[in-house]
Amino acid sequence: MNPWVSAYIAARYSRAKQSTSFVAFINRISVAGISLGLMALITVVSIMNGFESQLKQRVLGVVPHLVVPVTSRAKDLLDNEFIEVVMPYEEVDAIVQSSTSLRAVEVQGIEPKTMIEHSVFNDNMLFGSLDLAPGSFDVVIGRSLATQMNISPGDSIRITLAGKFIYTPFGRVPSRKLVRVAGFFDLSSQADDSAILMHWQDVKRMQRQNDSEPTSLRLFLFDAFKFDEVQDWLSQKNISSRSWRTKQGTLFDAVKMEKNLMFVMLLLIIAVAAFNMVSSLVMVVTEKQSDIAILQTQGMTRQSVLTIFLINGSLNGLKGAVYGTVLGFVLLFTINPILEGLGFSLALSFDGNAVPFVINIKQIVSVIIASIVMCLLASLYPAFRAMNTQPAVVLHND
Repeated sequence: MNPWVSAYIAARYSRAKQSTSFVAFINRISVAGISLGLMALITVVSIMNGFESQLKQRVLGVVPHLVVPVTSRAKDLLDNEFIEVVMPYEEVDAIVQSSTSLRAVEVQGIEPKTMIEHSVFNDNMLFGSLDLAPGSFDVVIGRSLATQMNISPGDSIRITLAGKFIYTPFGRVPSRKLVRVAGFFDLSSQADDSAILMHWQDVKRMQRQNDSEPTSLRLFLFDAFKFDEVQDWLSQKNISSRSWRTKQGTLFDAVKMEKNLMFVMLLLIIAVAAFNMVSSLVMVVTEKQSDIAILQTQGMTRQSVLTIFLINGSLNGLKGAVYGTVLGFVLLFTINPILEGLGFSLALSFDGNAVPFVINIKQIVSVIIASIVMCLLASLYPAFRAMNTQPAVVLHND
């Protein structure tokens, strides 16, 4: 029999208005369950992607993606497609002292022009700029650190380098220097109270190293999560490297695990809704047994009957997927205006929105396909039951 006949009959059966009121109700509930589950999955996963992206900008915009020894030539490193730019870099632990308190910090020796063009600091400056001149011993600190230590713009603070000493007639004393606060940044991250930026040449001078070469090179990657590929490439060239995972790997592993768990939990909700469709399709099979028997007496094969109910279940899954996708996108694009209207001023993203979200089309398409496949699997039992209908028995009982 023509397969289009099976598709036409399946489409007619999928219309709730052609079933009894109770069967129609069960069918609508099944489709609604898939829609709501898919809506929740799209919304939650997109928001989790948004938080991961914000975390990536706030944390990995501060921590070096990769650091390599200065023995590597910067020009050669740029041959790698994942490396965006290479910058001279110094890094040393220190103690910062203001007029009121002490604090352990990390001093990052930077090249100002590169940081201005390729880091998140420049877009989040509250005062001053990153244009630090070598020899000025100016520094840029986070607003949180300034608040905790009662530091104002233009104040002088003392930086003492950890493990660095100078020898004087009075013995060995720690290397220290009075520096001027030339700017504040605000990333709303851990870096706000732990990082101090200074020109890399000034950091070298504080360490009593007068050579013109930096100790290491900082690599900016187009995508910080591609560090594995770059490290493998560096290893082939016998270049040692240190990635951001040394300090922040545990944090991003925890975020990834949480996102995956949320994904699985919400996918199980869709699975429950999909398999609720078994009951509605069984009722449809029971209701349409006379029709199935008549079609079989007119020459419809058992495989065609099986196809009818497989298509029927898939159509219900497709309807749920369409409704759920539309509702998910509507909720995503209205959640921030809704929260703003309700007075929730969370401002968790850089652009000032309460809730950040990132839509991953491949991820959404895979979820839609998975939901339709689950509906197809849920249709197998009712379809086999319909296929095994005995026309003689059914017509005799009627």
